[in-house]
Amino acid sequence: MKIKILSVNISKEKGTIKEPVESIHLSNIGVEGDAHSGSWHRQISLLAKESIDKFAFKAVRHIKNGEFAENITTQGLNLFNCQPFDRFKNENLEIEVTQIGKECHGDNCAIFKEIGNCVMPKEGIFARTIKGGELKAGDELEYIPKTFKIHVVTLSDRANKGEYKDKSGPHIQHLAKKFFNEKKLPVEFSYTLIPDDPTQLTRIIKEKTTEGVDVIFTTGGTGIGSKDFTPDAVKPLLHKEIPGIMEMVRVKYGAKKPNALLSRGIAGTKGKTLIYTLPGSMKAVNEYMEVILPTVWHSILMLHDLGH
Repeated sequence: MKIKILSVNISKEKGTIKEPVESIHLSNIGVEGDAHSGSWHRQISLLAKESIDKFAFKAVRHIKNGEFAENITTQGLNLFNCQPFDRFKNENLEIEVTQIGKECHGDNCAIFKEIGNCVMPKEGIFARTIKGGELKAGDELEYIPKTFKIHVVTLSDRANKGEYKDKSGPHIQHLAKKFFNEKKLPVEFSYTLIPDDPTQLTRIIKEKTTEGVDVIFTTGGTGIGSKDFTPDAVKPLLHKEIPGIMEMVRVKYGAKKPNALLSRGIAGTKGKTLIYTLPGSMKAVNEYMEVILPTVWHSILMLHDLGH
């Protein structure tokens, strides 16, 4: 779908309303000439006319474009329903949503001082420039929601031969889908079943990270048996390891069941991809995902410099 640009606005000082201008230029610092531009994640502010009209009705007065200090006034979409990583683009430029709402400046906000309330903290959104260009009133931007991509790899000689049906891989998908759905984040899955082969695992991880997959889960091969090589194959590929997650799982369950301490599962990042290696049993998948999933969203934000 597309949104219409009703106004583009600039202010020279923070905490003041923005004045409509003929056009704005978006660069790697956001809106050039605007007080809020810079090398940070809230370079560009957007507010929908739909939100402004609701506030104007309650305030019993007309609200001008830019009065909430938004750089871009839009029409056609309730912007507060967007999520970080959604994008808006046309043939000239592209921006990425980085934050929904913010803490109100209170007494430092011009409209708050006048009326005692402000819609921007709840319904305004913020973005950063992906591709710079000119924007003016009357332009349109296409809204492109982000779909997160998750790949699951099951390692098992027996399952690969068809001797039994893999349950752990599909169960990881089920738990991850439930988590993303609860956060209202679109998600799609891909799945690979391979034998206990470190060469194939290495190839898959390299391929999927190059494709821009957001999360990779592996299941199987984390123990100390002769065919348990998953952590050994994955660790050299990681750019950063996240030891605390798997340490927490081992401590939490190993206190009562010492066998849990034998798992060598690891977590980390390769580029912008999160990677987690889980044991192969259904019970272990439940235990590990219970600890991993609450960290995933913040981890994604941090990977993209949006952790705040």
